[in-house]
Amino acid sequence: MNYESTTTVNDNKNKRQDQSTKKNPQNAMKPTTAFIGAAWASLGIGLISYCIGLWNADMLLNEKGYYFTVILFGLFSAISVQKCVRDKSEGIEVTDIYYGISWFTTITSIILLVIGLRNADLQLSEKGFYGMSFTLALFSAIAVQKNTRDTKLANKEN
Repeated sequence: MNYESTTTVNDNKNKRQDQSTKKNPQNAMKPTTAFIGAAWASLGIGLISYCIGLWNADMLLNEKGYYFTVILFGLFSAISVQKCVRDKSEGIEVTDIYYGISWFTTITSIILLVIGLRNADLQLSEKGFYGMSFTLALFSAIAVQKNTRDTKLANKEN
């Protein structure tokens, strides 16, 4: 690649970034340290409490594996949805199939948790605990992904 084509590629990349921040000027804002810390803390609290609950649960190892897999599946899916939504809002092309699969897998992870808890031989308070820590972890994963992306974008501009 010669100098002229490299310059053209970099100019096009900068124009795309400028256009994305003009469409949504908040993309250029770096999140506060407090918000970043709160997002990471809530992700840690949600995920760790869920795992501690599984560790201490009186259930078979295959049941524990099911619930652990469901939370990992849900976290990855929720991050994929957030990335797709953000890419679309910034004018970055996202294939419809990946966007659809991301939503499908996120909804599927939630349904799998609900079905598992509904059929589990657990006290209602335990079911609520798993549901709330799952929800907290999923929401926090989205916030962490958003903060990471916003911080990277803000640092690029400086």
